[in-house]
Amino acid sequence: MKNLIYALIVLVLIIQGCTDSKTEVTTIVEKTNDKTNYFDYTNRDDQFMGGIKMIPITTPIGEFKVWTKRIGNNPKIKVLLLHGGPGMTHEIYECFDGYFPQEGIEYYYYDQLGSYYSDQPKDKSLWDLPRFVEEVEQVRTALGLTNDNFYLYGQSWGGILAMEYALKYQKNLKGLIVSNMVASIPEYQKYSDEVLAPKLEPAVLKEIMSYEEKEDYSNQRYLDLIVQHYYTKHVIRMPVDKWPEPVNRSFKHLNPDVYVTMQGPSEFGIKGDATLKDWDVKDQLSKIKVPTLTIGATHDTMDPKEMEWIANEVENGRYLHCTNGSHLSQFDDQKNFFTGLIQFIKDVDNDAFLKQ
Repeated sequence: MKNLIYALIVLVLIIQGCTDSKTEVTTIVEKTNDKTNYFDYTNRDDQFMGGIKMIPITTPIGEFKVWTKRIGNNPKIKVLLLHGGPGMTHEIYECFDGYFPQEGIEYYYYDQLGSYYSDQPKDKSLWDLPRFVEEVEQVRTALGLTNDNFYLYGQSWGGILAMEYALKYQKNLKGLIVSNMVASIPEYQKYSDEVLAPKLEPAVLKEIMSYEEKEDYSNQRYLDLIVQHYYTKHVIRMPVDKWPEPVNRSFKHLNPDVYVTMQGPSEFGIKGDATLKDWDVKDQLSKIKVPTLTIGATHDTMDPKEMEWIANEVENGRYLHCTNGSHLSQFDDQKNFFTGLIQFIKDVDNDAFLKQ
């Protein structure tokens, strides 16, 4: 009798083991299929170009094309990335490849008009904030992004563009992310002048300001001082020889016509007759109702308290602070940056977003 009982126990364990193994295999197969589907371009209109689309853009002076590239395939989550500058490129976001695909997040690289991979017309009237807003809307329409799946991410100048887009077209958004950008250029300049500048070594600051006063912005010595003493502390906290290759490539591809027209010639704030010099939307932010994440960093060129203020000013905001980061927190504080960004997107997608 004992032997019969033991035999039955062994048989049950064998059957259970087979069942567990089958379940485990099924789970692995399902995960594999999910991953295969995520990268499947079959029957997509961008399959031939591996996700790249040159999108026609209508402007007041004619039609041009802008470059976009899709990564992934998720009908519920689609993130459009707005780069900084103005006149930089999508390349500073290539590190997203190390984080978004494994989370099943579909995302789009996009070079704005005038940037390296897109058309680069010479008419400076195009470097106009309202026109860029309409460009984003045309890109959204061409990519088929809707308020059921469309997350707009903007960093630095891209954050300005994202806020302006939301103020006009938030009906098209599911979520908004404003990274490393405050809501007022005058306040950004004040923070640069009164908080960050005094942190420089007095001799270095004096020399930088001597070039600023002479408006000798193209002087190589001036640029070297800015990069070595300001950028490595507040733009990307790494020695210059350790900067990631995509960052160097994006700086190499910068369009100075767009940059100087909108940002100005100074690397120490926004000065001269730059078109963004007086930009300020602080009194309009309460109109933004969609779930919004703002991202700030301890060592940023922007005041992190102001970025936290934005999260409290919009109706449904959350603030992510990158303790170790600066202006390009996606590189110098990746763990905090991507953990918080991905959590926000997942929370909104799962209807679990709570204002913090």
